[in-house]
Amino acid sequence: MAADERPAPPRITLDEVRAAHEALQDAARPDTVARQRKRNRWTVREGVSALADTGSFVEYGGLVRPAIAGMQGAADGLVMGTARIAGRGVDIVAYDYSVHAGTQSANNHAKISRMFDHALQNRMPVVCWLDGGGARPHDMKVEGRGSAETFVLFARLSGLVPTVAILPGRAFAGHANLAGMCDVLIATRASAMGMAGPPLVEAALGLKLTPEEIGPSDVHFAAGAIDILVEDETEAVEKAKRYLGYFGPAEPAGEAPDQTLLRGLVPENPRRAYDVRRVIAGLADKDSVQELRGGYGRAMITAFARLGGRTVGVIANQPMYLAGAMDGPACEKAARFVQICDAFDIPLLVLCDTPGLMVGPDIEKTGLVRRSARLLAALANATIPIMTVVLRKAYGLGYYIMGSRPLSPAILLAWPTAEYGGMGLEGAASIIYRKELDAIGDAERRAAAHRERTDELKRYNTALEVAGRFGYDDVVDPADTRGILLNTLAGLPPALPRTGRKRTIEPY
Repeated sequence: MAADERPAPPRITLDEVRAAHEALQDAARPDTVARQRKRNRWTVREGVSALADTGSFVEYGGLVRPAIAGMQGAADGLVMGTARIAGRGVDIVAYDYSVHAGTQSANNHAKISRMFDHALQNRMPVVCWLDGGGARPHDMKVEGRGSAETFVLFARLSGLVPTVAILPGRAFAGHANLAGMCDVLIATRASAMGMAGPPLVEAALGLKLTPEEIGPSDVHFAAGAIDILVEDETEAVEKAKRYLGYFGPAEPAGEAPDQTLLRGLVPENPRRAYDVRRVIAGLADKDSVQELRGGYGRAMITAFARLGGRTVGVIANQPMYLAGAMDGPACEKAARFVQICDAFDIPLLVLCDTPGLMVGPDIEKTGLVRRSARLLAALANATIPIMTVVLRKAYGLGYYIMGSRPLSPAILLAWPTAEYGGMGLEGAASIIYRKELDAIGDAERRAAAHRERTDELKRYNTALEVAGRFGYDDVVDPADTRGILLNTLAGLPPALPRTGRKRTIEPY
């Protein structure tokens, strides 16, 4: 047979290509959509569409099939590709719970590794939509399953690009591992997460539990694993977009709240509590504050905000909890947040009102010696500008850590309510004047003498007295603080351009 008479090799038609792509879409999967609606949940493609700017999503690997012959599953349960969010390029990876419970397979491991490598090479932020039950057991014998680079590649993105996890439902095993490596974890109240799902828990421990009994969202929020807890997918997407916006270019200067209101937020009575969130909101551009890890380390607030359109990180003692004293969770929470700010050259605002580190035998059992040192080390080694405002108490090692002079803040301000001391002034009076006080036999006279000595120390350590010894750069009207911070930021040189990673971010 002549060469030109041989049968032509089989070729696919354009219609076949179109049909293959159309089969991936929700319109071609009405049963899947119906199941998600019954669960009051979005489909994975609805999630991706909500994240991405209209028309910007370019899918990678949509035609990939499960590795096991005969198994079906659109995109092998992983929708991924590049997109733009608010005009900025990102990589999106989204597990589809409707395909084999969103399990991680040999082929979708190869897909997601490809995406993480893409992010690594192109310095692209990554958003992970994590909804799945861990590894796919069917793939246990598939060659290459055990050598997947997924988690190593993702770990290498730490500190290089922002990484965001969204948990709309269940995230177990490998999905939980990816969630734990993200800079920020956003989860719905109905979500559940754990290092192993119900089958493995039952096999290992003999306990028959639902996913929600293993790792409900409220448990993870209190433990500090979840950064932002939301009601549903709509709010999760809004928070993810907002978070990524802090790492983009400066926005036009936002509206300033009424600055005169700041004068009345900090009580003059040092024993009265107040919510430092009101101070943060009062200094920042209106509606620009996003708190992180609000359920954990409650003696410290960590948040992103904008000042004059520019992103700043904020760490602030919270007098509503432990009177602002710093315990282990508060220090760890703040230390990690400082690492995020430092990795991405975001200036830091420190609001100090602390009686110091927590003390006593119970607190020593928590390892505070190491955990407080972690925050000090993070601040001492950060190369970002630090701006400190002492709101009220600035006592002991707590103040030393919270942006004191040795940390070389770009500016160190105090409000008129500021109090300074190497320790709480009442305790200091008891130590300094112990002999004098012990010599007074009458209890009422001794208490009166103690108050007199304490007041004497307070007069010596008022904001103006400390400023007179150059302990602060200035004592300012609270209503003038925002303007001073804005001018300080404007006068600082921009961060040097980065071609690589500045530092990694510890997962916890």
